[in-house]
Amino acid sequence: MGMDRKIEKKKGIRLKHIIYVLAGIAFILLVLKIAKDSNVSSLKVDKEKITIEEVSQGYFDDFIRTNGNVQPISTIYLDAEEGGRVKERLIEEGAIVKKGDVILVLENRTVYMDIMNSESNLAQKQNYLRQTRINFENALIESKRLLLNSDFDIIKKERSYKQQKALYQDELVPKEQYLQAKEEYEYAVQLQEINKMKMQNDSIIRVTEMNQLEKELEKMTETLNLVRERLDNLNVKAPVDGQLGMLDAEIGQSIGKGTRIGQINVLTDYKIEAFIDEHYIDRVRRELPATIERQGQMFHLAVKKVYPEVRNSQFKIDLVFTGERPENIRTGQTYYINLQLGQPQQAILVPLGGFFNSTGGQWIYVVDPTGEFATKHGIRIGRKNPKNYEVMEGLKPGEKVITSGYDLFGDNDRLILR
Repeated sequence: MGMDRKIEKKKGIRLKHIIYVLAGIAFILLVLKIAKDSNVSSLKVDKEKITIEEVSQGYFDDFIRTNGNVQPISTIYLDAEEGGRVKERLIEEGAIVKKGDVILVLENRTVYMDIMNSESNLAQKQNYLRQTRINFENALIESKRLLLNSDFDIIKKERSYKQQKALYQDELVPKEQYLQAKEEYEYAVQLQEINKMKMQNDSIIRVTEMNQLEKELEKMTETLNLVRERLDNLNVKAPVDGQLGMLDAEIGQSIGKGTRIGQINVLTDYKIEAFIDEHYIDRVRRELPATIERQGQMFHLAVKKVYPEVRNSQFKIDLVFTGERPENIRTGQTYYINLQLGQPQQAILVPLGGFFNSTGGQWIYVVDPTGEFATKHGIRIGRKNPKNYEVMEGLKPGEKVITSGYDLFGDNDRLILR
């Protein structure tokens, strides 16, 4: 008879075993999470007292916004070329002036005395030169007279000599008489040569002395002209057309030579002076474009000058209009300027907020998808503009972050939102 065989159950992993394992893993993870959460410092925060923004992907417009003041395109300073006491103040601050207009009249007794002395010295030198010229003319006349007498004497002595020579050859006169006539004639000839040399030398001396006197006279005339220029400089004049912007001089006030007493604003054009945070000093350069808005219209500018000095963590720039100017533009007006540092580029963006002051852009609180809490996340911030920060790493578009200030959060790693 056949025997019944007992069928053994196959051994192996069943579904219920898998469920047990997964449940165990979940339990362990839950325990670990609870343990971890218990070690994380937390702070309860009211949602209504914080600002939550969404991280986005978009174009980062690389510009900064600052305010600037309208200034004249250039300023010409007024310095006193000659010191003196203010006698008259003919033009007041704010007045429009033309080149050459007298603004101030100074008086200086020293300058007046210098002019009188120079004029007196010049007159004396002119009189001396005139008298010297007369003396030289008289001396020249006397020299010519002597030369004429010498010529006449030679003619007589030559005639006598020739007569005595002929008579001596005919033995009609003694030899001594002949020799005397000859010697007198030769002496007259030599005397004439001496008179000619004297006349020539006197002429050279006269010309030299006259030239020297005339040069001295020219120098004295130049000196007098310079002193007269000093007198003219007592009239402080406008060097260019423009507007008298400042005048620091009152009637009766003594002003030293070289003292700055005012300025003239050239109004042929205008510029805008702006101060930029030193953070951007390496990025701001000449010809960078900028815009301002006035009554709904955009006006274009360009950076004309970047000043190298940094004061109070800021440096100054000058901008000029590259096209139309706003109507009724005035010195001292304030405009808000958008200075373009670069071209727009795709980037991950986070709106500006007070969090940056606390974190320096190194981390931020990221809100959990449940919206129940937020935790610290390390990030790296790049550039910023008046609206957004450029996020280089650490965040993804769609994530929500707390952008308001963190001053009240302390060093807590987690914020419980309620």
